[in-house]
Amino acid sequence: MKAIGIIPSRYGSTRLPAKSLASLSGKPLVQHVYERAKQAKTLDEVIVATDDERILRAVAAFGGKAVMTGAQHRSGTERVAEVARQTAAQVILNIQGDEPLIHPEQIDQIASFLAAHQAVPMATVMTPLTDQADVVNPNVVKVVVDQDGYALYFSRSPIPHARAGAPAYWKHIGLYGYQRYFLLQFPHLPPSPLEQAEQLEQLRALWHGHKIKLLETAHDTIGVVTADDLARVEALLNRHATR
Repeated sequence: MKAIGIIPSRYGSTRLPAKSLASLSGKPLVQHVYERAKQAKTLDEVIVATDDERILRAVAAFGGKAVMTGAQHRSGTERVAEVARQTAAQVILNIQGDEPLIHPEQIDQIASFLAAHQAVPMATVMTPLTDQADVVNPNVVKVVVDQDGYALYFSRSPIPHARAGAPAYWKHIGLYGYQRYFLLQFPHLPPSPLEQAEQLEQLRALWHGHKIKLLETAHDTIGVVTADDLARVEALLNRHATR
């Protein structure tokens, strides 16, 4: 089954303008994401989907593949769907453009699961969350799942609420996999009030009754939302480079 990875990468960003082109260890942020995605064994192709010529040129400069998309998209998934329509891929990975530490094994984990479970429309990954600072950080998305590992809810708030005992918190990582039939349907689903309140597009799927499978991963990541996140990733990459 053909699988591709698409990296939605827009120029505008409220908290960190031109984030995709921000320098990270001498490379633009989007290049780190692209290079890690290319290491995945299950992807036939990796494509950057952008709305800006500057990103298009930057990707071409490091030898990657990028395509221009419309400026009307309300979410990264809608941008990914536009590109997916032009391919024959049955499994499509939406690899968030602000995840420079995404692990190739996470990509392969989702792609392999969806190839083997074609009735599951959508899958993503989660990892245990133990740092209390991250539990209360609204830029770190939390998820709760049912007994079969399907999402009940995603939130920027700490969930579940700890009224008694010490609950297990799970961090959601910005990597989504879709069956083709569901991805192409997604842009036609009306945005939900919960999605708009939390600014989390995956809540649109749950609102309309679609299941999202959460796969546990041992690999954590740092999504770049702010300049502080960029500095944290830079320090981490520099430490690994000097070992």
